[in-house]
Amino acid sequence: MAHAPYSLKRLVPADLDLFRGMLDLFGEAFDDPETYTGAQPDDHYLRGLLAGDGFIALVAVSDATVIGGLAAYVLKKFERQRSEVYIYDLAVAQPHRRRGIATALIEHLKIVATQCGAHVIYVQADLEDDPAIALYTKMGVREDVLHFDIAVPPAG
Repeated sequence: MAHAPYSLKRLVPADLDLFRGMLDLFGEAFDDPETYTGAQPDDHYLRGLLAGDGFIALVAVSDATVIGGLAAYVLKKFERQRSEVYIYDLAVAQPHRRRGIATALIEHLKIVATQCGAHVIYVQADLEDDPAIALYTKMGVREDVLHFDIAVPPAG
């Protein structure tokens, strides 16, 4: 069965429909629609995020539908004049998996990361997420670390 072609795109402030499509995809892929679609930021906020130099959103689009998405943050370092890119979320719609779309998104991110002055891209994977672990092992060097969430008190 032939698959529909797809294209990769870095989102810009005018791409709010694609951005919201990426949020819908993440909600479905991570089985967490409330987080990704329950209280989405307004258009002004999203345009500002996409216009800034600290956030990268990439999508794979087929027939005007987002079938893959990657959200990353650019972290400017203090000890050297360089940056690191952290992949925060990466997902491909179920019917489009196992076609190299996630790999293509990461390869495209490498180009964008170079343009941002980054020296490395890094990502976390849950221990139970075998497909993610296999993908990231193929793409880079594994480091076993502990991750801690430190609560922040509510404002006000």
